Amino acid sequence: MTSHFRQAAVIARRDFIATVATPAFLMFLLAPLFMLMFALVGGTGARMIADSGDDAQRLVILADADYAARIEAADARIRPTFPLGIAPPALERRSPVHDVSGAGTEAEARALFSDSGVDVAAVLYGSPDAPRLLIGSGSDRYADYLALLAETAARDVRSGVPPGDAVTEITREPFERTSATIGGQQSLGFTALFLLFLLTLLLAGQTVSVLAEEKGNKVIEILAAAVPLEAVFLGKLIGLFGVALLFIAFWGGIAMIGLAAVPDSRATMVAFDPAIGFGPFLALGVLYFAMGYLLLGAVFLAVGGQANSMREIQMLSLPITFFQMGMFGLASAAAASPGSGLALFAELFPFSSPFAMVAKGASDPALWPHLAAIAWQLLWVSITIALGARWFRKGVLKSGPSVFRRLGQALRGKAA
Repeated sequence: MTSHFRQAAVIARRDFIATVATPAFLMFLLAPLFMLMFALVGGTGARMIADSGDDAQRLVILADADYAARIEAADARIRPTFPLGIAPPALERRSPVHDVSGAGTEAEARALFSDSGVDVAAVLYGSPDAPRLLIGSGSDRYADYLALLAETAARDVRSGVPPGDAVTEITREPFERTSATIGGQQSLGFTALFLLFLLTLLLAGQTVSVLAEEKGNKVIEILAAAVPLEAVFLGKLIGLFGVALLFIAFWGGIAMIGLAAVPDSRATMVAFDPAIGFGPFLALGVLYFAMGYLLLGAVFLAVGGQANSMREIQMLSLPITFFQMGMFGLASAAAASPGSGLALFAELFPFSSPFAMVAKGASDPALWPHLAAIAWQLLWVSITIALGARWFRKGVLKSGPSVFRRLGQALRGKAA
């Protein structure tokens, strides 16, 4: 019995060391950290975009100085009662050009929804005795707040009104937007950024899986004997890029069919209309995906060429994944603060540039920055492919155990 226990202990120690002293176990150990980082980066980016969109929203008072001052006084009393994070948008006073009771003021109120500087949710205009509300899509609760302010301002100058009776009768009118909102464009930019990051990481990671399979069954050695390894590197990169485009075309087509089947989808998408138009925006999205995929795919292939097994490839791919998540976080921060120094850095840094620029296309109508960015990214794609092909050749032609295998052998030797 003692002998059986001793032999079982040897087997247990062997299996424990063989499992723990591998790169795959490190991946398993860090799996919760991966999930936490993905959730944290994605949630932080979405929150930054949402906050920037909320900051751009405004409730506008189009009234004379006396009436506007009474509305602002009511706002100063009521707004602090709202919990942090759910307060209505900021109140902004505008002076009407025309008489407040005339039709010209209504035209001014409608024109405010086309203001590119702010995202107008609702407009209060008209006289104190007959106030009117123009309400943007999805802004009913903000319109209710403006109506409460108008009622409070009217009650302040009248006495003897029973508590349950309304002082004024407010006319409400919905307004259908014909142009995109700032918040909608920024949300579209973040969505495009996130999809680009997800597709790039998912599809570019395929390159190392294919390479590991071919190194395991010795196909890579046959290819190396037939053609230069630089041609193998470039051919694999282009071939798998074609697979990625087919994947995107398939699911993109399904998404388009589903969108077309939704009634009034065009009216719903007005608020998300990108600044450069949907056609150029989609074309730029494909180009930026190509730049991001070729950059990351070249790095994955070059790194995969240094490994001798799938476990080693997983270990080598780990820092690349962390780096790419950092690029996503950088681009998200840039999308939330357009025009800042951080945004300029994200747009210039090669590995974050595709993500930052696709978000920029949603809110900036200028096309020339995209032409310059694509030329800049093409330069870095060429440099990365050239250096990656050279490193790939050295990795495939090298002989002897890798650094990970030598480390595992050393750990097993110490354990024995």
